[in-house]
Amino acid sequence: MRSYYDFSGGVRGKYAKRYAEGTNVVVLDPDVASVFRDAQAVNETLRAVARIIDLQARTAGRTNRSRRRPKAGRA
Repeated sequence: MRSYYDFSGGVRGKYAKRYAEGTNVVVLDPDVASVFRDAQAVNETLRAVARIIDLQARTAGRTNRSRRRPKAGRA
């Protein structure tokens, strides 16, 4: 520790509770970060991707159900 650091006004554990509740820090690669202007743009894009994934999963579920063969003994 450098001698000129002054922590005399610091508060021990100031952010401990918030940290314990969970953090979601994600570090983007520089090429990815250059595409987004701010956190809101990243969040909007991720929400859109999440909706697409959800829609694809629902569509795949319908497709799989319609292809099932009826169980023996049922018409």
